[in-house]
Parts: sequence; C-alpha cells; structure tokens
Amino acid sequence: MKEFLNQLNTDQRAAVEAVEGPVMVIAGAGSGKTRVLTYRIANLLALGIDPFNVLALTFTNKAAREMKERIMQLIGDREGRNVWMGTFHSVFAKILRIEGHQLGYPSNYSIYDSDDSKRLIRNIIKEMDLDNKIYSYSYVANRISMAKSSLISPEDYVNSPEIIAADENARKPEIKNIYRTYNMRLRRADAMDFDDLLFNTYLLFSKFAAILLKYQRKFRYIMVDEYQDTNQAQYLILKKLAANTENICVVGDDAQSIYGFRGANISNMLNFKHDYPDFKLHKLEQNYRSTKNIVEAANQVISYNKNQIKKKVWTDNVQGSKLGYIHASSDTEEGNLVANSIFEYKMNNQLPNSDFAILYRTNAQSRSMEEALRKLNIPYKIYGGLSFYNRKEIKDLLAYYRLVINHNDEDSLQRTINTPARGIGKTTMEKITVAADEKGVNMWEVLNDPGKYMLNLNTGLLTKLSNFTTLIKSFAAEMRKKDAYEAARHIAVSSGILKMYRDDDAPEAISRVENIDELLNGIKEFVDRAAQENQGDLENQGTLEGFMQDVALLTSQDNEDEEDRDKVTLMTIHSAKGLEFPYVYVVGLEENLFPSIQSINTRSDLEEERRLFYVAITRAQIHVTLSFAESRYRWGQFTLTEPSRFLEEIDESLVDMPHRASKNNNQSGDLFGGKTVALPKRNMKPVSSRVSSNTSFEESDTAVLQTGMKVEHPKFGNGKVTSVEGSGPNKKATVFFNGVGQKSLLLRFAKLKILS
Repeated sequence: MKEFLNQLNTDQRAAVEAVEGPVMVIAGAGSGKTRVLTYRIANLLALGIDPFNVLALTFTNKAAREMKERIMQLIGDREGRNVWMGTFHSVFAKILRIEGHQLGYPSNYSIYDSDDSKRLIRNIIKEMDLDNKIYSYSYVANRISMAKSSLISPEDYVNSPEIIAADENARKPEIKNIYRTYNMRLRRADAMDFDDLLFNTYLLFSKFAAILLKYQRKFRYIMVDEYQDTNQAQYLILKKLAANTENICVVGDDAQSIYGFRGANISNMLNFKHDYPDFKLHKLEQNYRSTKNIVEAANQVISYNKNQIKKKVWTDNVQGSKLGYIHASSDTEEGNLVANSIFEYKMNNQLPNSDFAILYRTNAQSRSMEEALRKLNIPYKIYGGLSFYNRKEIKDLLAYYRLVINHNDEDSLQRTINTPARGIGKTTMEKITVAADEKGVNMWEVLNDPGKYMLNLNTGLLTKLSNFTTLIKSFAAEMRKKDAYEAARHIAVSSGILKMYRDDDAPEAISRVENIDELLNGIKEFVDRAAQENQGDLENQGTLEGFMQDVALLTSQDNEDEEDRDKVTLMTIHSAKGLEFPYVYVVGLEENLFPSIQSINTRSDLEEERRLFYVAITRAQIHVTLSFAESRYRWGQFTLTEPSRFLEEIDESLVDMPHRASKNNNQSGDLFGGKTVALPKRNMKPVSSRVSSNTSFEESDTAVLQTGMKVEHPKFGNGKVTSVEGSGPNKKATVFFNGVGQKSLLLRFAKLKILS
C-alpha cells in the first residue's frame, strides 16, 4: 500500500513518516516541498487516519488543487477527496459559513476582495471630505489590513497611543475613524473582507470554547505550507487548533520569507522550536530544480543573512553555465539588451517564449522591458496585471450574483441598481444612503420600504425602486431551484447585462460579451466538476454561492488563460515566488531600487530584501542573468545609479563576464561584442557600457561647445554641432552624426570629444 514512499529520497521520506507530534520541515528552494506535503498526507491516509481529521493549509487554491489531485492518484479518490484542504482563507471561510452566526453573521455573508475594499474606503474618504492625496486609498487599505492581520480591532486601534501617535506623525489622524466606519459598513452589509476571514476565525475560537474544542477534535493532524509567510492571526489560530494533539507539521523556508510588508512574520518559523520544544526538525537540502552554479550563487547570497536557520542546499544537477551579467548605461538600454538576449537564446536553441521570465523589484520597471520586447515582436504577458475577474463587465455581473445571494451587500447594490440604466441616478442613491445612515439600517431595507424612511421621491422613482427589488428577489427564488450555471445564465439574461453589452456599438463591446460568455463557461465547468467530485470537500459546490466563494478567494496564481501560455513572463519577484522558469532575468539590480531605498535602514528589512534576491535567483532552472543600469528615470527624474550591494555577494568565478564593445566594432557575432568588463564593486564608478573603439578617447569640457564644432561620440562616431540651447544642467546640443543622423544630446550626460 505504501510503495509510493519509495519514490522519495531519504530526507523526504523521513519527513513524510514523522507522523506524530510537532514537526518542522525546512525545505530549500527546489527541494520537493510540495511533494513532501502531498506524500505526507497520502501516508497519513494509508495508515488509516480518517481524511476528515486531516487539515492541510496552503497559500493558493492552485497548490491545494494540485496536491489533492496527486493524493487521489496515490491512494484513490474516496480517501483523498475528504481531506480538508485549501487556502487559509477558503478553509476559514467555510468554518465561518457554519459557525459565523455566533458572531452575528448569516451563512450567506459576502466576501469583499481587495478591489471591493478599496472602493468602499474610497467612498468613505470622499464622504468624510478628506484629501485623497493625503489619505490615499491604497495606503489606508494597507493600514487597515495590517491592523486586522495583527488582530487589532477598530476599538483597539483607537485605544492604542502608539498607533494613534504614528498616524498623527504621518499627518493622517483620521485613519482611526475611516477604519471604524469601514468596519461598520462591512457589518451592515453582512460582508467580510479577506482579513476578516482570519480575524473572525480567531475571534470565534477565542470567544467560544466549545467551537474551538469541536475543531481541535476534528483536525487531529494539521499541515501548513509556506509557514514562513504566516502572519500573526494565522499563527495564533494554528496554535489554538493544534493545542490538544500538537500533531502539527509546518513546511517552509525561512530564506524565502519575503512578505513582511503584508504582515508575514518570519519569527513564526524561527520560534517554532520555542512553541514546541519537543519538535522534530527535518531539512530538505537537495535542489532538483537548478544547476550547480545557480544553487551555489544563491547559497552565497543568503549566507550574508544573520537571522536564519542554517542549511546547505546542494544539487546533483549539471554544473550549468555561469550566471549572465548585463551592464547597461540606461534602463532603456537594459530593456534592449535583455530583449536581444532572449531573442538570441530563442533563435539559437529553438525555445518557446514561455521558457523566459523577467523579474523586477517594482511594477514600474516593466515599461522599458515591454517596449524592447515589442520592438522584437516577442509576445509577453504581465503577470499580476488586470485579471479576468477584475474586468468591468465581469465585476458588473458578479455584483448581481452577490446581491442575489446577500441582499445586504451595499457595494453590489450600488453597482447594479442602475446597470443597465433604469433611471435611478446619483441623487436618488445619495438620499437612500443618507436615510440608511441616519436610521442605522441597511440600504436594502430602505429600498423595500421608502415610505417608512420618509424618502421624498416621486411616483416614477418609487416604481423603479420597487421593480429593482422585485427583480432581485425573483433571482433569489430562481437561484434556489437551479444549479450555479442555470441561475447565473438566467441572471445574465434577465438583468439586461448581456443585452446591454450586445447592443453597445463600442469596439470593446464584442470582447465584453465574449468575456461574459467565458464567465458562464467557467461556471458550467464548475458545476460539472462538482458533479464529478460527487459533492467534493466544500459545501454547496454546485451552487452559485459555492462558485462565488471560489471566485472571491482566487489568488493571482490561480488565473492563467490558455492564450497566455507561450509568452515571456514579466512579473515582480514577489509574484514569482513558488514558480520556476528555465531562463530568468533579474533586472534593475541597483542600490535604492534593489535593495529598496525603504529597506536599507534596518538589518531585518535589508535581510528581507536579500531573501527576495535569493528567491529571484532560485526561480531559474537552467540559466539566470543579472542586470543593472547606470541610470534610469525614477519619479520623473533622471537618476545616476550604482550597482546593488547584492552583486558583490556572488563570487566572480560564478559569473560570466560580459563582452561589451561599440556597435560598430562588434565583429565577433557575440551578443555583447569583444571587450571584457569586470563585475563592478559598490562605491566604485560603474564601467560604462558604451566602450569606444578608440582607446585614446578623452571626453572634452562641453561648457565651451559651440555651433559648427566637430565632435566625436563613443557610440555615434563623428558629427557636427548644428545648435546649442539651454543652460546649466539643462543645456542641450543637436549634433548631426555621419551615418547615424541627427541626435539631441543632454550635455551633462553626453560624452563628447571636441575635434575642431
């Protein structure tokens, strides 16, 4: 029965067979972490442990789905299907559907995604007449999220002198009131945001001992993936659930803890030995993903961190090529060199686009990469861009579904009530909002009995409001009779949404109709899958409520269109965690960019940046290329840069020194030309990527430059100055270069030698 364990290496098998008591598995990059978790669950079930007593928590639905499918292949459908497996949010959402009434929530509560939350916060800031430049929606949303993930309620927030002082020092004293109003609106709408799913689960287990005991007895064996990414709320919930049996196995890698800005606490992993003194430690140190050179470079980088659990990752894979190195003069040239490198690899080795990934520290860096890839007609996708479920037409239809399920969902009500147009305008909605606020009731109650709340509306408007509430109630009645697909299609047609977009003459209307059709296709697939799984592990799987919960809990890694498969991937390093690619380019390796300027003042922040670099390197299977530019535009300013300190932390013996020469002197056919450039050290002037073919080239003082002078440029060759304008740092010259044409040069950066 357990022959499948023979497929594991010695360390993996030891971790899998350590069934009882607290266990921590430190899994180095590419060491088979997911494999160990999967086989560990399969082993538990093979030992006769009831699958209903096993809880496995992941950070993406995709990971949970793949693990469950593999488990069912190993030991059969019957057992694998009944394991409680999913993301923290999906599992806790299910528990709150069952037990949430204890906290005053109905079982059909809505779940607000990050866009819904920001929209609600935006409305509150507007209602409070606050400056949205000071109280930016993203900042306030992040502040509230961090509070909730630290289990700080609005009441705790107000009563914390430290928090209030921090907000006042940041000149944002009203955040406490925004938080209080935001939470009040969520409660009134019978809605929870993502953070509430954790906050309220902790509250439930803290306030109701009998419910906690129920789930302690149910979840006798607990497994947690990516434990280094857990926050305070997740940590405390797990401690409560595991308190009886202490049969908890956490798997992760402290070297890949990179989400501190979201509230993740690396101490959860580092302090596991204090929480469970009799724990067993297993280390998975064999890397199956990358070449020896990549593994060794990653080891060298992470060795500079003091705060870590020591391990030595190794591999039996081939030595592989040395790390590539690109030294560009500007971010534009960096993009061109990266795109050219991808093009040559593709052409020389007949590789698909999907083999390549470009990783950067900030989303803004994608621009120069995109422009360069487009010039070479290399298709690409921005990972984490506008997802399918964030498109307007999809959000419109999903809002109908949410309102039908939960009439108190005010965000969905405001989105749907005049979509398609029904003559219910902004003024009417403002009156309804004011009446609801004054009476402390939900907007749906006001809509159902406008007279009771003394709304001064004409007969025509009252009829329109009545027709809308009747429509929503009829959808709710139909939903109870139909499966998710039938109900969803009925609402799409009868609401007028589908007709609205079909009748639209705008060019994008066709794609919007296609997107709605694709959404309905997805719901049909959901229903069919639920039937195949024979009701699966989540309640109400084949219903519209079940589908909407799945959608609300999707993560970016759970969405990938078929049409996106053969494209170069562009993404932030944070988004890349958990993924792997044959060829990886890590760009923008400059001080104050990577490491970030916000992260160089404390050791803990700098070490998280180094872990981020470690994650970037270890995404690569075959080859990794490191890149930096001597200058780039940031916040609208032209900025000179110096190489990242992280580049120094890799031994030069592991790096393929680039060959760089002027374009005119490149006769070798090599990607970069013929002159070796040493790996730069921080605090040294970076070597220019524009190397002249004339070794005696000496830059002249351009302060004396005049119209008519003949000049030499290290890249463009000889030319004649046709005009000089401006003064000081903004002084520019227009030069006509032989064989190149006219160029406009900013003289403080132009390297010119005056010939005559």
